[in-house]
Amino acid sequence: MAADAPEGRGQGAIIGGGTRLPLRVGRHAPPQALAHWVDYLWIVRWSVREPHVQQVIPQPVIHVAAEDGRLSVHGVGDNSFARTLLGDGHVVGIAFRAGGFRGFADGPVSALSRSVRPLQEVLGVDDRPIAADLLDPDPDDAELTRRATEWLIGLGPTADPMIDRIAAFVDIAEGDATITRAEQLAEIAGVSLRTLQRQFGDYVGIGPKWVIQRFRVLDVAAVANRGGEVDWADTAVRLGFSDQSHLIRAFTRIVGTPPASYARGDLPSARTDTDSR
Repeated sequence: MAADAPEGRGQGAIIGGGTRLPLRVGRHAPPQALAHWVDYLWIVRWSVREPHVQQVIPQPVIHVAAEDGRLSVHGVGDNSFARTLLGDGHVVGIAFRAGGFRGFADGPVSALSRSVRPLQEVLGVDDRPIAADLLDPDPDDAELTRRATEWLIGLGPTADPMIDRIAAFVDIAEGDATITRAEQLAEIAGVSLRTLQRQFGDYVGIGPKWVIQRFRVLDVAAVANRGGEVDWADTAVRLGFSDQSHLIRAFTRIVGTPPASYARGDLPSARTDTDSR
């Protein structure tokens, strides 16, 4: 297991990521045997004496998380997602590549969108033994990720070249701020918009328009989390928004507070969103 864990999109996804948080997030690269399906594994540990509400911005990623004695599948959701942390504890999760969970699922992953469902219900697998192993408080991160990856390999996922294709288009949408419309991504993919929408629904769980818009909001959050003075008008241009007002509206709708206020540390009131992690 790689010690130099991938960053994931945590710099934008964690609300309040620019402040000192009472938790530790570890991300671990999967072994090569799972790299076709899994982006990274993550472990969040906390030790807090007073209740702490932690919010994140859901990404275009399906997660499987071990918490409260079971494994749950978190489909792609909409607005911010919150958990109240208290005492000592940890959660172990698996972040799948865009399209990667399709190798485990029997059908389009759009059926999982905007929902949190028991893994046993989704895959027909008794998840209680592995959940107990992953929620054991004694092992270190390396041991927990070893247990998780061995279990995943044992599920025997199906290799599918479409996973690599879809993941590549999602990476393009993430990395190229000039892509602001689904039609642009369809042109790059060399397919009609309707075909791309169908492929994204089948493999990602949500349409390309949503994916593109969410990445731009995550870009804004990453800028805000870095701290310091921000030229929001310039940021809007760089990130493909039509103007500063467009950026503010898009960010506020997802996060719950304007980006300038957020950057000053005025975090939104917690809203528990059970759609997605």
